Amino acid sequence: MTLVKEEEVKHLVEIITREVLIALQEQKQTETLEEGEYCTEECAEGICVKTCFNRAGQVVDAGASRLTSTLGGIPEDPNFANMIDHTLLKPDATEDQIAQLCYEARKFSFASVCVNPTHVKLCADLLQDTKVKVCTVIGFPLGATAPEVKAFETQNAIQDGATEIDMVINIGALKAEDYTLVAHDIREVVRVGHAANALVKVIIETALLTEEEKVKACLLSKEAGADFVKTSTGFSGGGATVEDISLMRRVVGPGMGVKASGGVSNFEDAQSMVKAGATRLGASAGVKIVKGSKSQNGLTPKVASADKAY
Repeated sequence: MTLVKEEEVKHLVEIITREVLIALQEQKQTETLEEGEYCTEECAEGICVKTCFNRAGQVVDAGASRLTSTLGGIPEDPNFANMIDHTLLKPDATEDQIAQLCYEARKFSFASVCVNPTHVKLCADLLQDTKVKVCTVIGFPLGATAPEVKAFETQNAIQDGATEIDMVINIGALKAEDYTLVAHDIREVVRVGHAANALVKVIIETALLTEEEKVKACLLSKEAGADFVKTSTGFSGGGATVEDISLMRRVVGPGMGVKASGGVSNFEDAQSMVKAGATRLGASAGVKIVKGSKSQNGLTPKVASADKAY
């Protein structure tokens, strides 16, 4: 007879407990909903976020409470080049520098280039007929614009050729516990992005948040239908950490993307982030990371770089 490992038992207990508690919450919700409204709820790290929508899919309410935990997972056997958003978000970036970014992205088969909205059309033209996506940032870097402005900015970027959208949440609203505004903010960008089959990544700016706020931001992003949660803009005094990536992965579970961005400047950084649960890396040092990866496999020597990652 095979003995069941203690960790497997714990794993099953957590799953069963989570499902039972969520079922009880959903039953309670149906007793108070208006006609046509529906609510969803996600739980992790002892915190649950409930988001309610009307018949048109607009956010009408969102809140957070302590309840239970959920489980996550980490990717295996990553291809680093295919995980990198090759990034140039400096305010003084020139068209020549953007063109060089696109050339490198084509050469190394990066997942995307990530640029400010003003450069999207150029990148879309330069990367036409390649597998490299064009990613842009919305509400960047402060996240303090209105949801309707972010939605318009998203639509404009998609018309110019963007296929991936990295939006910054309303950080002040999150810290003020105005979860309805935060959820609406994310949902509006998701609505526009998904209508055009674009991926939406939500930048929660981990350097400005407490651990509990990070959990709530991730759950709100998941509830609003985003495809990824992302650590940082790189403009708020801190970037990705292994601890934050691990936390975010546990919160969103194995089915949602987690992007590490800010300070990922070499192969060792990238490897640590992926082991912690990242499925995408945002870095201006993409070339250095890929060459470092090949060096680990004895394919090419390492090269030095002074690139700063965002």
